[in-house]
Amino acid sequence: MIMTPEAILLAAFIFVMALLYSSVGHGGASGYLAAMLLFSLPQTVTRPVALCLNVVVAGLAAVRFYGAGYFSWRLFLSFAATSVPFAYLGGMIRLPPIYYKQVVGAVLLFAAYRLWRFVQGEATEELREVQVWVALLCGAVLGLLSGLVGVGGGIFLSPLVLMMRWADVRQASGVAAWFIVVNSIAGLAGSRAEILTLPHAALLWGAAAFVGGIIGSELGSRRMASKQLRRALAVVLLIAGVKLLLT
Repeated sequence: MIMTPEAILLAAFIFVMALLYSSVGHGGASGYLAAMLLFSLPQTVTRPVALCLNVVVAGLAAVRFYGAGYFSWRLFLSFAATSVPFAYLGGMIRLPPIYYKQVVGAVLLFAAYRLWRFVQGEATEELREVQVWVALLCGAVLGLLSGLVGVGGGIFLSPLVLMMRWADVRQASGVAAWFIVVNSIAGLAGSRAEILTLPHAALLWGAAAFVGGIIGSELGSRRMASKQLRRALAVVLLIAGVKLLLT
């Protein structure tokens, strides 16, 4: 199997993104999408690859955060009950390229904002009990978006959970990690035909994501992630998002 310089360079991008995203309990799909679209890969590749890498990286983060005690079954199930079937539905739908680029561009801009503003040690007030009906409704919306675009939804779930004060920062990250895993699997099931056409380089990208995810999840669950690196990645996502929206 011959690897092109572009495929190797993309693997390096994926490694860094997996490390950064897993440090906050995310799978990194928005980062992978940004890189792949900047390399002009088609939608039939970007969506399934992003979801596959999501499962690898968010899965590592999920295990780490769960083992460290940062998880809530009630909170997770309140969102996942509706997100999983809607992620499967979204995976079955292929948006026209022009709309796909616009939706992904908007997702990347929001992800850039969240990475820039994220603070690992941000404080929360007294926690509240989750409002199940709100979580079910939001889960359906995030699940559909996950399947359509190729993201796991964690970049949206975490700020929502923190804003509603349903969990602290690390528990929100742990729930988001598992949320990403189940949504990504459901999205892949819905778009399984695209998996059969993935390039051989996807194996290299998966290995890069795996190594980055191991390092990042350890940093996030037990140590501190780099604020400067997260903000550098936010700039990359901003550039990619603006490019998609303007072209």
